[in-house]
Amino acid sequence: MNTTLSNGLTREEMEVRRLEAARALLQGATQSKVARQFGVSRTTASRWSHALRQSGPDSLRRRRATGRPSRLSSEQLRAIPRLIAEGAAAFGFPNDRWTTGRLARVIESQFGVRYDPDHVGRLMYKLGIRRRAVPAGTIAPPAYALSRYSPKTPLSVSEISPTVA
Repeated sequence: MNTTLSNGLTREEMEVRRLEAARALLQGATQSKVARQFGVSRTTASRWSHALRQSGPDSLRRRRATGRPSRLSSEQLRAIPRLIAEGAAAFGFPNDRWTTGRLARVIESQFGVRYDPDHVGRLMYKLGIRRRAVPAGTIAPPAYALSRYSPKTPLSVSEISPTVA
């Protein structure tokens, strides 16, 4: 299954980004330049550079995802958009407005799997049902998501690390 991660990139897209960064590093680009170009922290660029020197480009290829497997089967995950299309009222709610809490209850009643509403929000995002909110007046992020510590990050220094008075 092709899942989108929290930074907005799929595992495949992240692999492509790492391999493009490796190509740039091999052509003599500095770690700082690679960090800016690919929207990652300098620490990440340094880690990529170290892996490249130690083990070559294959060390930056995608590996099997770790973590707990989904409690819903692929078939059940594919059914969620269809459930949402039926509308919340079809499941006994007073209107068709979906909330993560409502969807969590429907998932539990339909599939016997209990999820926290916060996790249901992440699940909706992963399935493409929900979009990440972009504040009004801002431009959508570039293809490569910005790192919190990237020079391109639109946060002021005080938002990243509060000043001591």
